[in-house]
Amino acid sequence: MIRTVIFDLGKVIIPFDFRRGYRAMAELCPYSADEIPSRIGSTDLVRRFETGKVAPQDFVRQLCAQLEADIDYDRFCRIWSSVFLPDTLISEALVEGLRRRYRVLLLSNTNAIHFGMVRESYPILRHFDDYILSHEVGAMKPSPQIYQAALASAGCEPGECFFTDDIAEYVAAAKQAGIDAVQFLSASQLQREMRQRGIEWE
Repeated sequence: MIRTVIFDLGKVIIPFDFRRGYRAMAELCPYSADEIPSRIGSTDLVRRFETGKVAPQDFVRQLCAQLEADIDYDRFCRIWSSVFLPDTLISEALVEGLRRRYRVLLLSNTNAIHFGMVRESYPILRHFDDYILSHEVGAMKPSPQIYQAALASAGCEPGECFFTDDIAEYVAAAKQAGIDAVQFLSASQLQREMRQRGIEWE
């Protein structure tokens, strides 16, 4: 019997498009939107930020230096968070209904800037009992450490947890931890998977 339902955040609850941020940054630095990802990816700065090893102000300063851009902190945060699209991929009613019957958790590779913004902007997040976030745990999916943190919050056996994530590798890692997990493809597919397990929300 499932007692805890665990969701990934990006591309499961909230859609995002990094190109939106790259285009905005390209207007403020000497690199094109196509060049910016490789400039950022040439360092491990994002990984360190998303595992809590770099503070937000330091992250902004270091990333702006990497892009040779002079962007103040607040403006950078707006650009950095512009990647998120307004409409959620699953309904608020679904999560609200699940929470009446199960413990509902969020398990996400994210950072302090992004999560602060999405928590303010997406009311659906108020229906979660707890957030297991990479920058707070100090580890990112698919590290076993972050799944163990989720299980500790769940307060039940791994097999009593159901997890969905859009990335197959992260689903496989959850299964390695003993969690019942499926790759998220669409809201309708997720609902079919939950119904097959007797998970109810209506």
